[in-house]
Amino acid sequence: MAEATTRGRRALFARLRGGPAQLRPPWSIDDADFTEACRGTAACNACVQACPQAILTAGHAGYPIVDFARGACTFCGACVQACPEPCFQTDLRGKAWVVVAHVSQVCVEQKGVSCRMCADACEADAIRFRPKLGGGSTVLIDRDACSGCGACLAPCPVKAISIAAPISIGAAT
Repeated sequence: MAEATTRGRRALFARLRGGPAQLRPPWSIDDADFTEACRGTAACNACVQACPQAILTAGHAGYPIVDFARGACTFCGACVQACPEPCFQTDLRGKAWVVVAHVSQVCVEQKGVSCRMCADACEADAIRFRPKLGGGSTVLIDRDACSGCGACLAPCPVKAISIAAPISIGAAT
């Protein structure tokens, strides 16, 4: 129990240091419960090794996180099947997580430069463009269609896309 408490404290302090939010693998249970159940990548590493896309890596305090800089998630479920601990939901038919893509103001489309590389990479067709008066487009994410797979991140030339929980209720961000 002391080891789990120490890991929990390390995770808390890591979050307090700042930086981007750490996204756990798909179908992970609540973060507090996940860090309680997970032995960490130093002790186990089963989910990281099982990921065929190699997008799982050690995050703060050694717990596994998704790194979309390495690629997109195909939601194959290999991480869930490989884990010896109760860190994941067992029903893989539902949504893997509640995160979706978000587009920041640095997007060149919004500045009048035609790009749309993110939309080309999106198999779910969740990225739409609404033309603006005077040029450029507003980029819209269909939250119902977006799986949060991260395929749109790598092709973005200005790193304007992030994957996070929805910020408000509605169909598009």
